[in-house]
Amino acid sequence: MKHYKSLSGLYRENGFPPPEHPLISLYQCKRTCLLGNREFTGDFYIIGFKKLKSGIIKYGRTRYDHECGSMLFIRPRQVIEMSELELEEAGFLIFFHEDFLVGHPLHEEIKNYHFFEYETNEALHLSPKEEQMVWELYRILENEYHNNPDEFSRELMLANVDSMLKYAKRFYKRQFVNREALAGKMVTRFRDELNLYFSNGSLQTKGLPSVHNIAEMLNISPRYLSDLLKQECGKTALELIHIQLILEAKNRLKRSERQSVAEIAYSLGFENLPYFSRLFKREAGLSPVQFRKLFLN
Repeated sequence: MKHYKSLSGLYRENGFPPPEHPLISLYQCKRTCLLGNREFTGDFYIIGFKKLKSGIIKYGRTRYDHECGSMLFIRPRQVIEMSELELEEAGFLIFFHEDFLVGHPLHEEIKNYHFFEYETNEALHLSPKEEQMVWELYRILENEYHNNPDEFSRELMLANVDSMLKYAKRFYKRQFVNREALAGKMVTRFRDELNLYFSNGSLQTKGLPSVHNIAEMLNISPRYLSDLLKQECGKTALELIHIQLILEAKNRLKRSERQSVAEIAYSLGFENLPYFSRLFKREAGLSPVQFRKLFLN
């Protein structure tokens, strides 16, 4: 698999004009947009907007062929494939090397844009009004990119990138709400899968349930799952797992007087008793021993 350390290497091998900056580059796709027709990785972030007529985009575990205008967000060293793409209308790709962020607040803030960890089928689908806004931000960035560089260039370009990411975060919230009506509440599906994990013996065979476990059952990426649950019920996937574990622990502490706290912890998949006690006290306000004594009294 080809790995690109520089934007110039990616551009050269794909026949693009040389980038005007070594660490950030913009490329506007007309009717086609090819990036090697094979899987590759790179040391840079990619933000893309496309309306596909045909072809394949792949990152994460899934392939994407949606025809609506959609934004894609790809992090450094994520495996990417863009094959035989034909577009309904113009699109764009924004590349920026991770080194371009060093020393800038976006270097840390970009970790809060969780959509860089979503799967292909969780791309951001834009309304016409949102498309127009994204193109306006792109053209402002494009003007600065082609301007004569000075001491303000990097700050202004990154400010526009950050604005685009902030709008994307807002648009994703809208998408979460819209898709809830189509797919039903994710929190219900999540709890159903979690209950199944508890009832089918997975606690004993696989140990504590993880966000990754449940996300796989739901065929969704862990980060997208947590963000969607946070939008629906104010809790992340991990918080909901902890709540369910402690509810089950309370139930067993009440009805299993012959089992020690340690035995209950191990039966729930905890390998570390102090961790179980800390988590229980954080969620219940009492230690497991105190909770059992209070119930018995």
